[in-house]
Order: sequence, then C-alpha cells, then structure tokens
Amino acid sequence: MASHYPFSKVTPQIEELAALCTGNGNISPELYLEHNVYCGLRDLDGKGVLTGLTEISEIVSKKETDGKLVPCEGELYYRGINVDDLIRGFVNDDRFGFEEITYLLLFGNLPNADQLAEFTNMLGSFRRLPSSFVRDIVLKSPSNDLMNTISKCVLSLYAYDDFPNDTSVPNVLRQSLELIALFPLLMVYSYNAKRYYIDGDGLIIHRPKKNLSAAENILYMLRADCKYTKLEAKVLDVALVLHAEHGGGNNSTFTTHVVTSSGTDTYSAVTAALCSLKGPKHGGANLKVMGMFDELKREVKDWKDDDEITAYLDKLLEKQAFDKSGLIYGMGHAVYSISDPRAQIFKKYVEKLAAEKQMEKEYELYSSVERLAAELISRKRRIYKGVSANIDFYSGFCYSMLGLPLELYTPLFAAARISGWSAHRIEELVNGKKIIRPAYLNVQPRTEYRPLSER
Repeated sequence: MASHYPFSKVTPQIEELAALCTGNGNISPELYLEHNVYCGLRDLDGKGVLTGLTEISEIVSKKETDGKLVPCEGELYYRGINVDDLIRGFVNDDRFGFEEITYLLLFGNLPNADQLAEFTNMLGSFRRLPSSFVRDIVLKSPSNDLMNTISKCVLSLYAYDDFPNDTSVPNVLRQSLELIALFPLLMVYSYNAKRYYIDGDGLIIHRPKKNLSAAENILYMLRADCKYTKLEAKVLDVALVLHAEHGGGNNSTFTTHVVTSSGTDTYSAVTAALCSLKGPKHGGANLKVMGMFDELKREVKDWKDDDEITAYLDKLLEKQAFDKSGLIYGMGHAVYSISDPRAQIFKKYVEKLAAEKQMEKEYELYSSVERLAAELISRKRRIYKGVSANIDFYSGFCYSMLGLPLELYTPLFAAARISGWSAHRIEELVNGKKIIRPAYLNVQPRTEYRPLSER
C-alpha cells in the first residue's frame, strides 16, 4: 500500500542528524555502576528490582535451601492456585478454561457453576462491535502490522463510550469486560482487512457466536468454512490461559500499572500495553523461533541426527546462522532457569495436536532441539543455574499447526493477556496512591551558553 505521507524514507540529512543523537547519547557503562543504577530495572544478578506488590499471580523460580535461594523447577500461580492444577481441572471436566481463568484473575476466586455460566454469558453478550465499526474503523486504514491496527481500534472505541473517562472500578470493570470479549473480533477482523486490502486476497467477515468460547470464536471467525476440531479449540484455549497473566513485572503489564497510575482512561492504558507487547523482545518472540526453525529445517538434513542438530545450534551461538544474533530463540527466560512451567504444560498439548495433524516428526525435532540446546548453552555460556525452553518455543509451532497466519501470533498473545492487564489495572486503581515516577540521574556536565554568532 502506497504511503500517503510526503516523507517515506530516511534521507541523508536525517542520517547525519541521527549520528548526532547517537554520538551525544552514549552514557558510559561505568556510570551506571558508580551510581547504583539498575538497567532494565534488574539488579546485577538479573533479578527484577521490586517496584510493587500484587495478589494476582506469582512466579516461582527459586526456593530457599539451607538459608540460600537456589534455582528450582518453575511454578506459576494465578491468585494463589497452581496453573497446572487449574488447567488439569477444566480439561478433566471437558470444558473451556479461558473465561473461568479470566473470572479468577479479575475477582480473586474461582466461580461456582452458576457464576461461571452467568459470566460466560455476559462476555458472549459483549462480543459485538458498534454499528459500522468494522467498515469505518477496521477496514478504512489497514496496516501490515496488526498490532498497530488493533491499537487504533481500541483507541477508537473511546469515542463510542458514553463514559470513557470514568475511572471508578465499576466502570473500568465494564470497559475491561467489553475489551476482553472484543479482542478476538479485533484481531481476526484486522487480519481480514490486511489480507484483503494489502495481500489482495478475498474478504470474509464472520460474526462471532455468543455461545462459543474465546478460543472457539477465534477459529470460527478466522476460517472460511468456520470449522475446527475439538482438540484444536482445546489446545488454543490452553494457550490463552497460559498467556493470560505473568506477574506485574513483565513489560506490558508494568506499562499498564505506570499508565494507569496517571489517571488516564482504560482505552489509553490498554493501548499503551499493546504498544509494549508489540516489541520483538516481548510479544514477538515466537516469530523469531519460527524463523529460526525454518532455517534449521533447511540446513539439517537428518532431523534425528543429534550431532547435525548440535552443529547448527553451535552456529547460532557463534553468530554464524539465522539472524547472527548469537541466540537460540525460545531458550532461556528472564525469570525461569530450570524450567518454564508454561512450556512444560503446553508441550503435552502440542504433542497431542501434532499427532492429530500427523506432524510427529516436527514435534520430535522440537523436542530434540530443546534438549540439545539446553546442554549446549549451559556448556558454552557456562550458565550453571540451568537453561530451559520458554513458552515461545512451542507456541509458534502450535499456531502453525492450527493454520494461524504469522501476523496473528502477537495479537493472539494480546487477546489472552488483556485479562491480566485488566486485573492489574483495577489493582492499581484500588491500591495505587501515587503516580509511578522513578528517578533518572542527569550525568551531563553543565556548559555555558554560546550566542548563535559564536557557535
């Protein structure tokens, strides 16, 4: 799609000015140590600097042994309940879990049967966009990046709300529930617009069904024939649950707290979180995993040969393969070390889906890479606390088996995490007494003013 703006690329003049920005903006790393400044709000051991308290979720990666904190198998708790137990509960009962987990995150307790039915029906009733919204907002200015389109849609919903600036808990809860219900529509319709206007394919718009879960509606609206298997919907539902929340310190959730503390409206706070999640270091990681595996499948001829796989992984670490970053994407996590519980849980469902799709060979390749990469990274990088696959390692493979386009990988993350963002926004409104305003120390020496004629 042609640009409507007069400046569509970086000019030599802009390059020169950018060099001034870069040249004048380099702060010596020694100054950070001298002034005890923790880059990225992480201490020297990589542990996040404590900036707040929450009751919504807990991440466990270390446990105390003989008076010392030592790495342990990762655990994740939603409102004090182990996520593994939560998923096992609704899977064993043969029901979908995302709506139930959303209730738990928002209200602090698991619903009984009547409460769950009422809540699910409420979300279903909210799955409708304002009249002509799809035509006037979604289809009018499609983008190559769906996260930008979704952000635009969320901000546009502000204009359709009779009480957009009311930050009382009841009104914010109402807005949050509507956004949670609408995110599957916004992501699918944004993709449809991009597919039609930019890719030149057909345009198909399906209305959601009130009686379907979020996972079912995503597959129903996305596919031309609206058909999906029970296992496909179940696995996608588990993916939504595992991505719904991950503590207050992850970048997008912390952004939600920061922006909420300013007193702004719900649509602005959620849009800020979306813009954070769009970053490749946060929500776009599984796309990197997919790209890496695409190259690996071309380079490694025998997928069962550990030595050949290890040789390719070694090239990745030596910056000789894929994007030359020196990273094996999907391996390692900022918090977890021995294991990411989300990856351990999800792996079992991905294996079942691979069997249904007759893609067992690909699944076995992923398992081999997970095992060999952990050994190689630990040995070459001398990481003794442990290295494990994170949730992004398997999520991209799962979405590809579901036939989801790459453009929807990060929006799908957002459609899940909106539940966690909403819970944290309300928690900040209830408990936050001050605007979040950390300090920055100026290290620029003072200089005398020089008149223009003397410069």
